[in-house]
Amino acid sequence: QQEKEDLQGKLKLREHLSQTAGKSEATPAPSKNSDLEMKQLQCKLKNSNNEITKQSTTIKSLKNEVQEKEERVRELQAKISRLERDLNMKRHLIEDLRSRLKANQENEKTSNETLESLERKVKALAEDCSNKKASIDSLKQRLNVATKEKSQYEQMYHKAKDELEKKDLKLNNLESKMIETEYAMTELEATASQQLHGLAKQTGQALETVQKKLLLTNDKVEEFMTFVKALTRELQQSVQELRTKIKQAKKIGEVRACKKGLSQESVQLAASILNVSTTDLEEILEVEDDEETAKAKMELEKDKEWLQYIQKLPEAQ
Repeated sequence: QQEKEDLQGKLKLREHLSQTAGKSEATPAPSKNSDLEMKQLQCKLKNSNNEITKQSTTIKSLKNEVQEKEERVRELQAKISRLERDLNMKRHLIEDLRSRLKANQENEKTSNETLESLERKVKALAEDCSNKKASIDSLKQRLNVATKEKSQYEQMYHKAKDELEKKDLKLNNLESKMIETEYAMTELEATASQQLHGLAKQTGQALETVQKKLLLTNDKVEEFMTFVKALTRELQQSVQELRTKIKQAKKIGEVRACKKGLSQESVQLAASILNVSTTDLEEILEVEDDEETAKAKMELEKDKEWLQYIQKLPEAQ
């Protein structure tokens, strides 16, 4: 269409130019070239018109096809909506069928379980019946044995009855003898009681003498315990005194040995250095050793332990 419009415009220009050229006298006649161009343009116009007609026919056919396809699409969409509805319906149906299937399967399971339990019960009942039959047969056999034993026991009962009658006679005889022995026993008891009274008096006197002896022995034991305690205390005191005397003797010997070793001048010199008197120096020399004091404490503790041990001994034994 644009080419057609361009060609029409060019034609109009050409016609206008030819008209202007015809009017003017001075201008010469149109040339052959312009005629040829005019013809070419006309041919082109015809061709373009033909193409336009073809394209318009194709456009109409395409529009018809498009309309047909749109109708087809609508039909297909309607079909799709129907199919979707059918699908939804079928899905619902399938879900219902599945739920029913599950329910049926569960019912089947329960029914199978009940069937199995019933079969077990039937088997158990059959076993019970067979066991009961066996027990009935055994009871029948026992009954037969019991009837036989009953007859034997009846015979034994008659024999025992006869023996009892004989033993009753013997019992009567024994009772008469028992009465005689009881009378003799009462006489013996009377004599025995008299003898027991005499023995009781003798034992009472003996018990009194034993009690007196026991009291005396208890007093002696108490005296012995007090004596032991006093003796142990005295011993401990004497041992302590002896130890103190031995220590004093050792100290005196050591001091004398020191004094002999030291001259009077050296003692005075040491006193002047320490700025003390000679008597104070002697006291310093007489200071006890730490080891000796520790030993003395240990010995004292041992003595105390020994004293406690000996004081507990008479209480235990």
